[in-house]
Amino acid sequence: MNETDLLRDEAKWCSFGDTVHYLEPPKIFARCEGSYLYDSESRPYLDLQMWYSACNFGYANPRLNDALKRQIDTLPQLACQYLHKEKIELSTAIGERCEKTWGEKGRVHYNVGGSQSIEDSLKIVRNASGGKSLVFAFEGGYHGRTLGASAITSSYRYRRRYGHFGERAQFVPYPYCFRCPYGKKKDDCGLYCVDQFARLFDTEYCGVWDPKTGQSEYAAFYVEAIQGTGGYVIPPSGYFEKLDKILKERKILLVDDEVQMGFYRAGKFWGLENFNVKPDIVVFGKALTNGLNPIAGLWAREELINPQVFPPGSTHSTFSSNPLGTAVALEAIKMMAETDYETMTAEKGAYLLEGLQALKKRYRIVGDVDGLGMALRMEICGDDGFTPDKAMTDRMVDEAMKADLEVGGKKYGLVLDIGGYYKNVVTLAPSLEISRDEMDLAIALLDCLLARVTRK
Repeated sequence: MNETDLLRDEAKWCSFGDTVHYLEPPKIFARCEGSYLYDSESRPYLDLQMWYSACNFGYANPRLNDALKRQIDTLPQLACQYLHKEKIELSTAIGERCEKTWGEKGRVHYNVGGSQSIEDSLKIVRNASGGKSLVFAFEGGYHGRTLGASAITSSYRYRRRYGHFGERAQFVPYPYCFRCPYGKKKDDCGLYCVDQFARLFDTEYCGVWDPKTGQSEYAAFYVEAIQGTGGYVIPPSGYFEKLDKILKERKILLVDDEVQMGFYRAGKFWGLENFNVKPDIVVFGKALTNGLNPIAGLWAREELINPQVFPPGSTHSTFSSNPLGTAVALEAIKMMAETDYETMTAEKGAYLLEGLQALKKRYRIVGDVDGLGMALRMEICGDDGFTPDKAMTDRMVDEAMKADLEVGGKKYGLVLDIGGYYKNVVTLAPSLEISRDEMDLAIALLDCLLARVTRK
């Protein structure tokens, strides 16, 4: 069937509720390998977002593909009330890693996606807090689109048609220094934003704290160490340490959403490791299986998740710890243990950031660039270098997908993702396995793209 017929049938038979068409007509891809997607005409598209960071280790990674094939030939299916060694070994590896990192014993719990694991974490939080349903979360934060996850995601448009699951979060400004909500400057603000959060506990009349009993109405604070959909916003030094001190003093749990930033995307195994704080719960997904099979999960401290307080049947999904997913995930964890991804991502990220900084000097519409590990951002603005320019950002994405950007006598497409509060941030999450030549190509293609869209 040709693409015209496929798109006709898609328009007639497919729900649009489970996708977003960034292009009209939508792009259909035929295969993938390494850092590239290929269309039906075999034109290469250098992918700088890797399925929203689900494919950290490159498309069709041979080692991980082979792990999936081996499992298909041995134990491809098993109901999750039974055990298989891959689940136990994977849980052990993640649990031991968390204990080594944070000095806390805990347990690992699985589900099929990040949103579902956020839902499971909400159950753990409510159970541990005596049924409290209120939590803090960040403006610009994204935790998923199931009913519970959308209640703690800052975008109202995900809730507008469906109401609330219990109560929605109280959203707190994220330390977005380029666009500080308080009008402060990063170098001399003294982390004013944390002080504004702390003042909520100064008196009972701020609405969240009972000083007579020493209890908060809010059970947890859901954070992304680096905001994902919010535009890969990186917090300033000392922010999370100061915030964590307030939470610990008020016995408010810290829930760390690592679905996008986990597994070395932000330069460390967990993104929060960059900020010297200990979470109570960690939610993970996406890159755990390199996009080969749906599986996600969480780690929680022992006192929150041991079988006495969170017994069998507390939550369940038919495919939660499926053998195909746990087998690929276990191989990915082994691969991460054998390779120095921390050094690799630091070096590659610094190299790419240097290239982005050079582009910023050349093009006035690049208002801000930043990065941590292999999570990088390029904020597109008006000629003043600050006013958000969504239209220009959309145009960049459209032009990049035409597959006619020429470098070295060869034509390429460029796969970009848009994020940010004003949808004007190009968020870059290339494969952690990207080569030096491919990084040079990425900067050259971005240079061609910026030259094209700014040409008068």
